[in-house]
Amino acid sequence: MPSLVKPPLLHAGDKVAIVSLSSGMLGEAANRHELEAGVRQLRAFGLEPVFMPNALAGIDELKRCPQKRAADLKAAFADPSIRGAICAIGGDDGYRLLPFLMEDAAFCENVRRAPRLFTGFSDTTVHHLMFRRLGLQTFYGPCFVCDLAELSGEMLPYTKAAFTGYFEGCNTRSITPSDTWYEERRAFSAAAVGTPRTAHPEAHGYELLQGAPVFTGELLGGCLESLYDMLTSARYADERAVCEKYRLFPSAEEWRGKVMFLETCEEKPSPDTLLKELLCIEATGAFDALAGLIVGKPQDECYYEEYKDVYREVLGARALPIVYNVNFGHAYPRAALPYGAPVRVDAAAQKIELL
Repeated sequence: MPSLVKPPLLHAGDKVAIVSLSSGMLGEAANRHELEAGVRQLRAFGLEPVFMPNALAGIDELKRCPQKRAADLKAAFADPSIRGAICAIGGDDGYRLLPFLMEDAAFCENVRRAPRLFTGFSDTTVHHLMFRRLGLQTFYGPCFVCDLAELSGEMLPYTKAAFTGYFEGCNTRSITPSDTWYEERRAFSAAAVGTPRTAHPEAHGYELLQGAPVFTGELLGGCLESLYDMLTSARYADERAVCEKYRLFPSAEEWRGKVMFLETCEEKPSPDTLLKELLCIEATGAFDALAGLIVGKPQDECYYEEYKDVYREVLGARALPIVYNVNFGHAYPRAALPYGAPVRVDAAAQKIELL
């Protein structure tokens, strides 16, 4: 594939679209306090949020009507006044948008002709890989509910720095470990507004599980559960067929020389489930083509040591470098990883340089 087109970075005063491409939870009345918190944070950045017509339609309506979710993304890329699109949150059926998007010539042309910033994680893996197919660089990074709407009243500092990197003149050149990690909240109601997250000092940093401590390549990856689902239809019967139709999962040759990034979701899969998922990826030939692998911190450090053993079990016979416990994905806080960006990973120096 040719190099991905980099979207223009943001400026104060820009309008950004809020899109609900998976779950419609942002539109529920019980989440009004999160909606308000996210709006305040975006305006503190100097951005003007634009909620697309169906973004607040609610869980049931958006589950029933994937075409409405797709329509919002199309509208965001058709409006010349909108400079970026921020996903509300993840979910589990974003693949259902693919026919409405990939078979819309005007949308595909708008993506190529007028690229704009796109950020999110989790089930949004599907949409990142779609944009990659269309030639646009996107960011596996912060989303509206989980980050901008942080209930303590202020974004977590490490995540805020990552989001600031979306602005012209502030783009980050290296990613280093956070000094602190945070537990997921147990309560999300309005009563939790103003309460801090439970915080812990980072005790591990980046861990080299095997292989050379320094490696380079272009970033490509996502949420492991999303990748597994698109390869197996484990969650929805038609998911594999839909994703294969649009060649969503990269071929073994497309993984050649890449730095794959993988992370596990908030379901905190058991070590046995992780093993099953990694073996599924292995069967595609992707691992044999890579220059290296970076693995996200497990949420709440659940199965922290056990996951390391699983990665070694699946990949230990290879010389593939593996760096573990990187701050991206579902664990808090999170960095932003740009798809297709060339990186130099240096485990000894504890940094990932964006080249």
